[in-house]
Amino acid sequence: MNLSAEEQEQYSRHLRLDEVGIAGQLKLKQAKVLVIGAGGLSCPVLQYLSAAGVGTIGIVDDDIIEHSNLQRQILYTHKDLGRYKVKSAVERLQMLNPYIQYNAYQTRLTKDNALELFADYDIIVDGTDNFPTRYLINDAAVLLGKPVVFGSIHKFEGQVSVFNFRNGATYRCLYPTPPKDNEVPNCSEIGVLGVLPGIIGSLQANEVLKIILGLGKILSGQLLTFDALSLKQTLFSVEKNISINITTLEDDYQAFCGIPKDIEEISYQKYEEHISSFNLLDVRTQTERDAYYINSIHIPLDELSERCHEIPDNKNLLVCCQSGIRSKLAIGILKEKRFGRALVNLKDGLKSRSS
Repeated sequence: MNLSAEEQEQYSRHLRLDEVGIAGQLKLKQAKVLVIGAGGLSCPVLQYLSAAGVGTIGIVDDDIIEHSNLQRQILYTHKDLGRYKVKSAVERLQMLNPYIQYNAYQTRLTKDNALELFADYDIIVDGTDNFPTRYLINDAAVLLGKPVVFGSIHKFEGQVSVFNFRNGATYRCLYPTPPKDNEVPNCSEIGVLGVLPGIIGSLQANEVLKIILGLGKILSGQLLTFDALSLKQTLFSVEKNISINITTLEDDYQAFCGIPKDIEEISYQKYEEHISSFNLLDVRTQTERDAYYINSIHIPLDELSERCHEIPDNKNLLVCCQSGIRSKLAIGILKEKRFGRALVNLKDGLKSRSS
């Protein structure tokens, strides 16, 4: 494998680095990296890995581009609204670097396809925003011996780490059991500063390049936290937990993370057609409700267990939040409390009403 004259010109600033040179650039060209998600974190990851010349890049995502994505997902424009992210991403990235093989997987990562997808790649990048998928990524990577470059964001703070690098600490060493999903809402529910995914995603891309090139100290066994308001960075140790032995994938990662199964869902449009049949319960925070009001019963999720007696039972109950995740947890609580009417989740939450 060689670099063409055009590639040598494109990567000339790499080639001038003694630590990279032709040999390092060829390592990048031979590398295969799979990026899970094509949202806020993955956009800078994909751009910088493409610009650096990583030879094969896979992208796994089944979402379409929405107006609210454009505040932070910098691969996309207004012309892309309604298109699948993987398709738009590959088109833009090919314009940045036509010498790369891009593999677009327009699908959701599941326990049925994770091992097959991961098998063809050297490094996995976790750009997701929910616990079930993070545990799935971790477990599949451990079973196949693949390192995972992890990133997460929350309002003004971000985290970066490298898991399962040379049999080092894994995501389960950091979180042996999943936090309750409502304890750490994702950015669609609680918001995020637009530049933060760019910062954290760039740090993830940096770790990928370090791993491929064999440079520097890899963030294995360490968790880097970053505060965008103070610019404070802190490194925490993550010890390898030798008592954790992953031998197979979980049967159901949603259930493992406490998200109830077999919940009936309807769209907001369907709700409007049958509005007289339901009471509507909003389980968002007061701050979210002040920012985006909807006429409904309002009980924040963390108060629901104590206040569920306030919900009238004269009709079936449609439960909503911003993205449809906390409302599922609310339905689980109401089922435990033996609420007397049918419980239905608003599919994709209130974001579907505004899109």
